[in-house]
Amino acid sequence: MELSSSGRHPPIDQRPRLRIIRLCVVLGIAGLLVTRPAWNEASAVHELIELIGFGLVLLCIIGRLWSILYIGGRKNVELVVSGPYSITRNPLYLFSTIGAAGVGLMFGSLVAASLFGVTTYILLFKTARREECFLRGRFGPAYQSYEKRTPLFWPNPILYLGARQEVISPKAVRRTFREACLLLLFFPLIETSEYLQTEGLLPAVLCVY
Repeated sequence: MELSSSGRHPPIDQRPRLRIIRLCVVLGIAGLLVTRPAWNEASAVHELIELIGFGLVLLCIIGRLWSILYIGGRKNVELVVSGPYSITRNPLYLFSTIGAAGVGLMFGSLVAASLFGVTTYILLFKTARREECFLRGRFGPAYQSYEKRTPLFWPNPILYLGARQEVISPKAVRRTFREACLLLLFFPLIETSEYLQTEGLLPAVLCVY
């Protein structure tokens, strides 16, 4: 869960995780520039995969904004268990994983989508597991009860519990919106890469499905 505060256990240092994610992004971009999807760029299959990927990236942006509306103004203060946090303890991590898979699909590749999605999932799932110790120490029985009824990662929509939001952090919303929208920049990058490869200006070392 993305919540942090003081308690018996120190909060997880997120900097190593962020450095690893940035490195993966750089390597992912480099990989996309020298590979091309096996399906023809003008084919219906390629267009459909790209469209699904674009939809997943939009879902990531909307989901992360939805999540930050609940946690942004109350982070480090209380245990949030409503809205997206009622169906999964880590909605921000969940939607980030969806967005990573969406980037791979925007490239028109099922392999890239699997690689990006699985790598992101492993990194964030391990982080969520480490954060559990801190959260148990910080919130005690309240978190233990929440932990028992709410999945760690993959959501259970049946558990949804809505609540009127009283505290919204505009700064957190703006930051999350900027970060999420960076995913959309992959779309023109991918299209430019495909064009340069088609024109023979950029080498395609490998074709992937």
